Amino acid sequence: MNNVGFIGTGNMGFAIMQGISKSSLKDNVNLFAFDLKSESLERCSSIATLCSSEKDVLQKCKYVFLAVKPQVIEGVLATIKDYVTKDTVIVSILAGITGEYIKSQTIPDAKVVLVMPNTPLLLNEGASALSPVSPVSNDEFNFVRSIFNSCGKTAVLTADKMKEVIAINGSSPAFIYLYAKAFIDYAVENGISEKSATDLFAQSLIGSAKMITDSGYTLDELIKMVSSPGGTTLAGLDELYKGNLTDITKKCCESCTKRAYELSK
Repeated sequence: MNNVGFIGTGNMGFAIMQGISKSSLKDNVNLFAFDLKSESLERCSSIATLCSSEKDVLQKCKYVFLAVKPQVIEGVLATIKDYVTKDTVIVSILAGITGEYIKSQTIPDAKVVLVMPNTPLLLNEGASALSPVSPVSNDEFNFVRSIFNSCGKTAVLTADKMKEVIAINGSSPAFIYLYAKAFIDYAVENGISEKSATDLFAQSLIGSAKMITDSGYTLDELIKMVSSPGGTTLAGLDELYKGNLTDITKKCCESCTKRAYELSK
Protein backbone atom coordinates (compact mmCIF):
# COMPACT_ATOMS: atom_id res chain seq x y z
CA MET A 1 0.00 0.00 0.00
CA ASN A 2 1.36 3.41 -0.99
CA ASN A 3 0.68 6.52 1.04
CA VAL A 4 0.08 9.50 -1.24
CA GLY A 5 -0.38 12.94 0.26
CA PHE A 6 -1.60 16.23 -1.15
CA ILE A 7 -0.61 19.68 0.03
CA GLY A 8 -3.31 21.77 -1.58
CA THR A 9 -6.79 20.51 -2.36
CA GLY A 10 -7.96 23.06 -4.91
CA ASN A 11 -9.49 22.13 -8.25
CA MET A 12 -6.44 20.34 -9.62
CA GLY A 13 -5.41 18.54 -6.45
CA PHE A 14 -8.99 17.46 -5.84
CA ALA A 15 -9.31 16.31 -9.46
CA ILE A 16 -6.27 14.04 -9.09
CA MET A 17 -7.56 12.60 -5.81
CA GLN A 18 -10.97 12.02 -7.36
CA GLY A 19 -9.31 10.37 -10.32
CA ILE A 20 -7.36 8.01 -8.07
CA SER A 21 -10.46 7.20 -6.01
CA LYS A 22 -12.35 6.20 -9.17
CA SER A 23 -9.49 4.24 -10.73
CA SER A 24 -8.05 0.77 -10.46
CA LEU A 25 -5.42 2.09 -8.02
CA LYS A 26 -7.93 2.92 -5.30
CA ASP A 27 -7.32 -0.33 -3.40
CA ASN A 28 -3.55 0.14 -3.39
CA VAL A 29 -3.31 3.80 -2.39
CA ASN A 30 -4.00 5.56 0.90
CA LEU A 31 -4.80 9.23 0.28
CA PHE A 32 -3.90 12.02 2.72
CA ALA A 33 -4.64 15.73 2.31
CA PHE A 34 -3.97 19.12 3.85
CA ASP A 35 -5.13 22.59 2.89
CA LEU A 36 -5.17 25.87 4.79
CA LYS A 37 -8.73 26.43 3.54
CA SER A 38 -10.98 24.29 5.68
CA GLU A 39 -13.85 24.26 3.18
CA SER A 40 -11.52 23.03 0.43
CA LEU A 41 -10.08 20.35 2.70
CA GLU A 42 -13.43 19.18 4.01
CA ARG A 43 -14.69 18.16 0.57
CA CYS A 44 -11.88 15.57 0.49
CA SER A 45 -13.05 13.85 3.68
CA SER A 46 -14.84 11.03 1.86
CA ILE A 47 -11.77 10.01 -0.18
CA ALA A 48 -8.76 11.01 1.93
CA THR A 49 -7.52 11.13 5.51
CA LEU A 50 -7.40 14.79 6.51
CA CYS A 51 -4.10 15.99 7.93
CA SER A 52 -3.51 18.79 10.43
CA SER A 53 -0.47 20.35 8.70
CA GLU A 54 2.05 20.04 5.90
CA LYS A 55 4.37 18.32 8.39
CA ASP A 56 1.67 15.72 9.04
CA VAL A 57 1.50 14.93 5.31
CA LEU A 58 5.31 14.58 5.01
CA GLN A 59 5.54 12.30 8.02
CA LYS A 60 2.82 9.97 6.75
CA CYS A 61 3.54 9.85 3.02
CA LYS A 62 6.34 8.78 0.71
CA TYR A 63 4.69 10.49 -2.28
CA VAL A 64 3.82 14.14 -1.67
CA PHE A 65 1.93 16.16 -4.26
CA LEU A 66 2.46 19.91 -4.27
CA ALA A 67 -0.87 21.23 -5.54
CA VAL A 68 -0.77 24.86 -4.41
CA LYS A 69 -0.51 28.07 -6.41
CA PRO A 70 2.98 28.75 -7.82
CA GLN A 71 2.94 32.13 -6.09
CA VAL A 72 2.94 30.51 -2.61
CA ILE A 73 5.35 27.65 -3.24
CA GLU A 74 8.30 29.40 -1.56
CA GLY A 75 6.47 29.46 1.76
CA VAL A 76 5.25 25.88 1.41
CA LEU A 77 8.75 24.56 0.68
CA ALA A 78 10.13 26.52 3.63
CA THR A 79 7.53 24.82 5.84
CA ILE A 80 8.26 21.28 4.66
CA LYS A 81 12.03 21.37 4.03
CA ASP A 82 12.96 19.94 7.44
CA TYR A 83 10.72 16.92 6.84
CA VAL A 84 11.82 16.04 3.31
CA THR A 85 14.03 12.94 3.34
CA LYS A 86 16.02 11.07 0.71
CA ASP A 87 13.03 8.70 0.38
CA THR A 88 10.38 11.39 -0.15
CA VAL A 89 9.12 11.72 -3.71
CA ILE A 90 7.87 15.26 -4.36
CA VAL A 91 5.35 15.46 -7.19
CA SER A 92 4.95 19.02 -8.42
CA ILE A 93 2.00 20.04 -10.59
CA LEU A 94 2.92 23.72 -10.37
CA ALA A 95 3.28 25.59 -13.64
CA GLY A 96 6.80 26.90 -14.17
CA ILE A 97 8.35 25.48 -11.01
CA THR A 98 11.53 23.53 -11.77
CA GLY A 99 13.02 20.50 -10.08
CA GLU A 100 16.20 22.47 -9.41
CA TYR A 101 14.23 25.09 -7.49
CA ILE A 102 12.51 22.46 -5.34
CA LYS A 103 15.89 20.89 -4.56
CA SER A 104 17.39 24.28 -3.68
CA GLN A 105 14.59 24.93 -1.19
CA THR A 106 14.51 21.44 0.40
CA ILE A 107 17.45 19.01 0.09
CA PRO A 108 20.01 18.84 -2.76
CA ASP A 109 19.20 15.20 -3.59
CA ALA A 110 15.42 15.50 -3.35
CA LYS A 111 13.47 13.15 -5.60
CA VAL A 112 11.13 15.14 -7.84
CA VAL A 113 8.60 14.36 -10.53
CA LEU A 114 7.26 17.29 -12.55
CA VAL A 115 3.71 16.86 -13.85
CA MET A 116 1.40 18.99 -15.95
CA PRO A 117 -2.05 17.40 -15.61
CA ASN A 118 -5.51 18.71 -16.52
CA THR A 119 -8.93 18.76 -14.88
CA PRO A 120 -10.56 16.02 -17.03
CA LEU A 121 -8.82 13.71 -14.55
CA LEU A 122 -12.08 14.16 -12.61
CA LEU A 123 -13.73 11.93 -15.22
CA ASN A 124 -10.76 9.59 -15.72
CA GLU A 125 -10.09 11.35 -19.05
CA GLY A 126 -7.00 13.29 -18.06
CA ALA A 127 -4.04 14.16 -20.26
CA SER A 128 -0.83 14.51 -18.24
CA ALA A 129 2.76 15.27 -19.18
CA LEU A 130 5.44 14.01 -16.78
CA SER A 131 9.18 14.44 -16.36
CA PRO A 132 11.39 12.58 -13.84
CA VAL A 133 14.12 14.52 -12.05
CA SER A 134 17.15 12.56 -10.82
CA PRO A 135 17.63 10.82 -8.42
CA VAL A 136 14.01 9.58 -8.54
CA SER A 137 14.10 5.88 -9.44
CA ASN A 138 12.36 4.25 -12.39
CA ASP A 139 10.03 2.39 -10.03
CA GLU A 140 9.09 5.58 -8.21
CA PHE A 141 8.54 7.48 -11.43
CA ASN A 142 6.50 4.61 -12.90
CA PHE A 143 4.28 4.57 -9.81
CA VAL A 144 3.58 8.29 -10.18
CA ARG A 145 2.90 7.78 -13.87
CA SER A 146 0.56 4.90 -13.04
CA ILE A 147 -1.56 7.33 -11.01
CA PHE A 148 -2.10 9.49 -14.06
CA ASN A 149 -2.38 6.53 -16.46
CA SER A 150 -5.14 5.12 -14.28
CA CYS A 151 -7.29 8.19 -14.91
CA GLY A 152 -6.28 9.23 -18.40
CA LYS A 153 -3.33 9.23 -20.79
CA THR A 154 0.24 10.35 -20.21
CA ALA A 155 3.34 11.41 -22.11
CA VAL A 156 6.91 11.60 -20.78
CA LEU A 157 8.83 14.75 -21.71
CA THR A 158 12.21 16.18 -20.86
CA ALA A 159 12.13 18.78 -18.10
CA ASP A 160 13.00 21.61 -20.50
CA LYS A 161 9.65 21.18 -22.30
CA MET A 162 7.41 21.21 -19.25
CA LYS A 163 6.59 24.90 -19.66
CA GLU A 164 5.83 24.70 -23.38
CA VAL A 165 3.46 21.75 -22.87
CA ILE A 166 1.20 23.69 -20.49
CA ALA A 167 -0.70 25.27 -23.37
CA ILE A 168 -1.12 21.89 -25.08
CA ASN A 169 -2.80 19.97 -22.28
CA GLY A 170 -2.80 21.91 -19.01
CA SER A 171 -4.52 25.12 -20.10
CA SER A 172 -6.11 23.92 -23.34
CA PRO A 173 -9.37 22.70 -21.72
CA ALA A 174 -10.18 26.34 -20.87
CA PHE A 175 -9.43 27.39 -24.45
CA ILE A 176 -11.66 24.60 -25.77
CA TYR A 177 -14.48 25.56 -23.39
CA LEU A 178 -14.33 29.14 -24.64
CA TYR A 179 -14.48 27.89 -28.23
CA ALA A 180 -17.45 25.66 -27.34
CA LYS A 181 -19.22 28.57 -25.64
CA ALA A 182 -19.16 30.56 -28.88
CA PHE A 183 -20.89 27.75 -30.78
CA ILE A 184 -23.48 27.14 -28.07
CA ASP A 185 -24.20 30.86 -27.68
CA TYR A 186 -24.73 31.06 -31.45
CA ALA A 187 -27.15 28.13 -31.32
CA VAL A 188 -29.20 29.68 -28.51
CA GLU A 189 -29.32 33.03 -30.32
CA ASN A 190 -30.82 31.17 -33.28
CA GLY A 191 -33.52 29.34 -31.36
CA ILE A 192 -31.82 26.03 -30.59
CA SER A 193 -32.08 24.94 -26.96
CA GLU A 194 -28.90 25.19 -24.91
CA LYS A 195 -29.12 21.52 -23.93
CA SER A 196 -29.49 20.31 -27.51
CA ALA A 197 -26.64 22.54 -28.66
CA THR A 198 -24.42 21.42 -25.78
CA ASP A 199 -25.13 17.73 -26.38
CA LEU A 200 -24.52 17.99 -30.11
CA PHE A 201 -21.37 20.11 -29.90
CA ALA A 202 -19.86 18.12 -27.03
CA GLN A 203 -20.39 14.87 -28.93
CA SER A 204 -18.85 16.50 -32.00
CA LEU A 205 -15.77 17.29 -29.91
CA ILE A 206 -15.60 13.70 -28.63
CA GLY A 207 -16.05 12.25 -32.11
CA SER A 208 -13.55 14.64 -33.67
CA ALA A 209 -10.98 13.78 -30.99
CA LYS A 210 -11.43 10.08 -31.73
CA MET A 211 -10.97 10.79 -35.43
CA ILE A 212 -7.67 12.54 -34.63
CA THR A 213 -6.38 9.65 -32.52
CA ASP A 214 -7.90 6.60 -34.20
CA SER A 215 -8.74 7.28 -37.87
CA GLY A 216 -5.21 7.26 -39.24
CA TYR A 217 -5.85 10.45 -41.21
CA THR A 218 -3.76 13.61 -40.84
CA LEU A 219 -5.38 16.80 -39.59
CA ASP A 220 -5.32 18.29 -43.07
CA GLU A 221 -7.00 15.17 -44.46
CA LEU A 222 -9.66 15.29 -41.76
CA ILE A 223 -10.45 18.93 -42.55
CA LYS A 224 -10.75 18.08 -46.24
CA MET A 225 -13.11 15.17 -45.49
CA VAL A 226 -15.65 17.58 -43.97
CA SER A 227 -15.19 20.30 -46.56
CA SER A 228 -17.26 19.68 -49.70
CA PRO A 229 -16.41 22.10 -52.56
CA GLY A 230 -18.75 25.07 -52.44
CA GLY A 231 -20.39 23.78 -49.26
CA THR A 232 -21.26 25.17 -45.86
CA THR A 233 -18.08 24.01 -44.09
CA LEU A 234 -15.81 25.81 -46.52
CA ALA A 235 -17.88 28.97 -46.10
CA GLY A 236 -17.30 28.78 -42.36
CA LEU A 237 -13.64 27.89 -42.71
CA ASP A 238 -13.11 30.93 -44.92
CA GLU A 239 -14.15 33.16 -42.02
CA LEU A 240 -11.83 31.34 -39.63
CA TYR A 241 -8.96 31.74 -42.08
CA LYS A 242 -9.79 35.44 -42.48
CA GLY A 243 -9.68 35.79 -38.71
CA ASN A 244 -6.31 34.00 -38.60
CA LEU A 245 -7.55 31.40 -36.13
CA THR A 246 -4.32 29.39 -36.29
CA ASP A 247 -2.17 32.48 -35.72
CA ILE A 248 -4.32 33.60 -32.79
CA THR A 249 -4.13 30.11 -31.31
CA LYS A 250 -0.33 30.12 -31.58
CA LYS A 251 -0.23 33.53 -29.88
CA CYS A 252 -2.47 32.12 -27.14
CA CYS A 253 0.01 29.26 -26.61
CA GLU A 254 2.99 31.62 -26.67
CA SER A 255 1.39 33.86 -24.06
CA CYS A 256 0.67 30.84 -21.87
CA THR A 257 4.29 29.68 -22.14
CA LYS A 258 5.65 33.19 -21.49
CA ARG A 259 3.68 33.33 -18.24
CA ALA A 260 5.06 29.94 -17.24
CA TYR A 261 8.60 31.29 -17.63
CA GLU A 262 7.65 34.36 -15.58
CA LEU A 263 6.46 32.04 -12.81
CA SER A 264 9.53 29.83 -13.16
CA LYS A 265 11.72 29.29 -10.14
